[in-house]
Amino acid sequence: MLDIKLIRDNPDLIRQAFKNRGETISLDEILKLDEKHRELIHDMESLRARRNEVSKEIGKMKEKPPGLMADMRKIGDQISALEAEINSVDTSLKELLLSIPNIPHPDVPVGKDAGDNPIIRTWGEKKQFPFKPLPHWDLGERLNIIDFERGVKLSGTRFYVLKGMGALLQRALIMFMLDLHSREHGYTEIYPPFMVKRECLVGSSNLPKFADNLYHDAEEDYWFVPTAEVPLTNMHRDEILSAEQLPIHYVAHTACFRREKMAAGKDTRGIKRGHQFDKVELYKFTTPETSMQELESLLAAAEDVCRKLELPYRIIQLCTGDIGFASVKSYDIEIWAPGCGEWLEVSSCSNCWDFQARRANIRYRPDSKSKPQYVHTLNGSGLALPRVVIALMENYQQEDGSIEVPDVLKPYMHTDKITTP
Repeated sequence: MLDIKLIRDNPDLIRQAFKNRGETISLDEILKLDEKHRELIHDMESLRARRNEVSKEIGKMKEKPPGLMADMRKIGDQISALEAEINSVDTSLKELLLSIPNIPHPDVPVGKDAGDNPIIRTWGEKKQFPFKPLPHWDLGERLNIIDFERGVKLSGTRFYVLKGMGALLQRALIMFMLDLHSREHGYTEIYPPFMVKRECLVGSSNLPKFADNLYHDAEEDYWFVPTAEVPLTNMHRDEILSAEQLPIHYVAHTACFRREKMAAGKDTRGIKRGHQFDKVELYKFTTPETSMQELESLLAAAEDVCRKLELPYRIIQLCTGDIGFASVKSYDIEIWAPGCGEWLEVSSCSNCWDFQARRANIRYRPDSKSKPQYVHTLNGSGLALPRVVIALMENYQQEDGSIEVPDVLKPYMHTDKITTP
């Protein structure tokens, strides 16, 4: 959530930021409500000051004049009415503030959509095969490690079943990534709930904007997490941290649940898009002064997974027209999948500045004498499945139809190769 003072003092800056995002958002109603809110508070404070003055006068009197007492009751009624109106205006103002996105950092390139995202760097070379590489859906069925038919039978379209070595491959990747981030990169592992309260989705910026993409248990008002970013954001909701606690680095694996609403026929084959998938998430709480450096180290940790798996990848910086709702600056990591013949996004690393912290009321004290300030929050996939599974299967496939296991996964899989059982 943006600071209302920032909007009030810099409306033209905010309007230009929204224009760069490609958003047609009017600030007029927000500014109007903000002005009304401040006027009402001024009126209420004036009445309270008057009531205090009269109370002191009455306290000095031996007899209480009926007219003066009537005036006191009238002032009290006026204050109560103003408090109700202030609460109403405050609610309307907050609803509007919750609906608008963050503003991109000045470093973010201006662009309309993903076609304007610059490639920052690449790593590794696309593997050259002496045969035509197969897509993962063919490999998975031939090796009997992905069962699309039974996934649909169990749950419907965009579901699948991983079997045998396919299930082990995914589990090995999750364990490898959790070990790497916790043991080498210094993240504290968290196992959070997969269902959370409504306020957690508001704090992480998923509600109200993305309600249509979320799965919700209406009876209990539980929301299935679309990403571990949601519970991790709210680990310190309504808390004031000390400067010594920062930065905080968390890593978590969860299943993720999202309503994938795509154009008919798009990405319908394979396991690229589904309503349920697994992801290892990286999350940081930092001071404002260090958050941009922390974004670079977050990206480096996610890149390290790709390098250790020896999968060719590239780093994309998202332009203003493609950046996420809560982010001020983001990078995407894309891995090459030779069977599909495309780059697959496996991570999006973002600095959300104080946007989520304001929504979730997460603050820290720079020192014992300072007023609390909002922390900065950052998040990124480290990495997302099943796209890493796709890239691994397609890059490590052999001419005989088997799949070689990367060296870093062999201790987790206890085999060198995935073959037909």
